[in-house]
Amino acid sequence: MDGTHVELLELLLILAGSLTITAFARWRGLPAPLLVVAVALLVSFIPGLPDIEIDSEVILTIILPPLLYSASLDVSFQNFRQSLVQIRRLGIFLVIVTALVVGWIAYVLIPDMTLPAAILVGAVVAPPDAVSAASIGRKLGLPRKMMAVISGESLINDAASLTLVKVFLAIVGGAALTIWQDLGIFGLAIGVGVAVGLVLGIVAHYLRMHVKDPVVEIVIGLILPFLAYISAEQLQGSGVLAVVAAGLYVGYNSPKSGYASRLQERPIWAAADVTLEGFVFALIGLQLSTVVNDVAESGRSLGQSVGVAFIVLGVVIVVRPIFIFVTYYWSRGIKLIVHARFRRFRRARVRRMIWGRRDPKLSWQQLLVLSWTGMRGVVTLAAAVSIPVITESRVEVPARDVMFLIAFVVTVGTLLLQGLTLPWVIRRLGVQDLTQAERDVQAELKLVSNSTQEAVDYLDTRRDAWAKEWGDESIDRGITILKERLQRQDAAFRQGLREDSDAESDEQDPAAESVEPASPERGADMRSTPHVVIPDITPDPTLARPARNNARALASIRRELLQKRREVVLRERDNGNLDEEVMRRVLLGLDAEELAMDTSAVSRTRS
Repeated sequence: MDGTHVELLELLLILAGSLTITAFARWRGLPAPLLVVAVALLVSFIPGLPDIEIDSEVILTIILPPLLYSASLDVSFQNFRQSLVQIRRLGIFLVIVTALVVGWIAYVLIPDMTLPAAILVGAVVAPPDAVSAASIGRKLGLPRKMMAVISGESLINDAASLTLVKVFLAIVGGAALTIWQDLGIFGLAIGVGVAVGLVLGIVAHYLRMHVKDPVVEIVIGLILPFLAYISAEQLQGSGVLAVVAAGLYVGYNSPKSGYASRLQERPIWAAADVTLEGFVFALIGLQLSTVVNDVAESGRSLGQSVGVAFIVLGVVIVVRPIFIFVTYYWSRGIKLIVHARFRRFRRARVRRMIWGRRDPKLSWQQLLVLSWTGMRGVVTLAAAVSIPVITESRVEVPARDVMFLIAFVVTVGTLLLQGLTLPWVIRRLGVQDLTQAERDVQAELKLVSNSTQEAVDYLDTRRDAWAKEWGDESIDRGITILKERLQRQDAAFRQGLREDSDAESDEQDPAAESVEPASPERGADMRSTPHVVIPDITPDPTLARPARNNARALASIRRELLQKRREVVLRERDNGNLDEEVMRRVLLGLDAEELAMDTSAVSRTRS
């Protein structure tokens, strides 16, 4: 068996093992990333196990883009926009501060490490990964404003970290960059990345709207993250921001595309998330033997190197809460002063122009939980591996072996320490939003009621136009049937929502001893399936054998009604009256009804 086949076999074994552990973790309600890392650490001690070589380009161009894109599709753009101040603060400025503080500590503790190289390792360990934190927070019912900050931060901090790595790797290689050149690189990365992502997102959405073929629409969605990442990187932009911008745009406009592609994409991206996340966390754990061997071969004291790595781990953990508390209260204090100074401006729009967008108000308990969600992940691993032994300018990177060790210890240490204790911290501080499920129920009931009433009014408004097309008798009969159907669906929806609310309240019980196992319907990932009312497609007894003209008329009107109800949902979302998570639940029910219609039509055609 040649080398290529051996490497492929190793990858398949890692993939199979990580999926097996992930399946067990999801079955038992355990945090899958943490269990995968723990098992991989144990496996790395098996004698004779070959070193697993990681190509950073594979991680950055094949694994990272779909993970970022999938997460962007699920992010509520409304919540992201409302929390943008906090997200920007953590996703950009905290990364910079962490890189500088860690860099200074590493520079002091490691004799042969230059300051640029020390800041380089700081940039490597700076960005948190929200996979574990988001999974735990979702199960335990963290408020959505906190989930928006956690998810939003993880979408943009990778770009800041990788840009810092690029800048300081160039400085380590001998480049003489001024502060203005550094800022120019940052600005170019942000501007080009966002622009490329938006352009490709707009093009992809246009194609999806006009292709009208679910399979092709899904293929466009699968290609988009890779195309966005590679295109932006080729133009000296941030591939991460390009993927995020494209995902946010496509996700926000997804309700306008065909229902079939939405229903079919959901399980595809969920499967991709589970597969890639498990694979990456397995790779992280399996690096232990490689890291230890590299340090031993360098002639350094393994004990001293590990000690330095644990000191950096402590610094990384401590910097986050200090930054979060100081900047949050400082920002609110400054804005209160400015607001008092300009309080003569009564109009909200003028006040926002003067002193900026208002931060979501967070309690000290919520800030403390945010401080404990700094687990590292895939980008830290990829960035560490991407650092070469010798730069392109033929300059040796000092203490590269210790850099890799620090990155490994920080990644695994934060995953195990913070990941295992985060559920306890959340329960202990009592930050769960136990009323969110009930508020969602009320919002859904109101939305369904409004959309149902508008659908009924639409039936009356369009009656004459339909009568000219289909005939008075067919239309009058069809309208009567559809009004009764709408009333039955409304009643079934109300009953189903109440049952679903009770179930969610039980899942988020703060007295629970552990994170409850995720049911197959809900899952632990970002695409947990909400309650969907099975649409009433029982034929009317008076229409056991309807005329073909009547059946076509009824089907055509039902499709118009579904589209009308979707328009109501999107209008409420766009007006800021509806949370996007609630919107997705209602749209999923409407999509399921249209799928049932198409399935029924196909069955009748074949029979």
